[in-house]
Amino acid sequence: MFQGLDAQRLVALFVAGLLLFNFPLLALWDHDVRVLGLPLFPAALFLIWGLMIAALAWIVERSPEVTPEGERH
Repeated sequence: MFQGLDAQRLVALFVAGLLLFNFPLLALWDHDVRVLGLPLFPAALFLIWGLMIAALAWIVERSPEVTPEGERH
């Protein structure tokens, strides 16, 4: 299904997700600060989560389509 550069981008996105949602980097957002009335930690989690979904959609949607004959468009 995914080969070459697309597969590498998906693996890199997976690793970035593992790093961003684990302790050392997640602790950066754990402060008593509010952004637009929301606590910083949940706001940062939601923003990171949304950016990960957007990056995944971009990678998947930009991959070339393959016709039944095997030709790429």
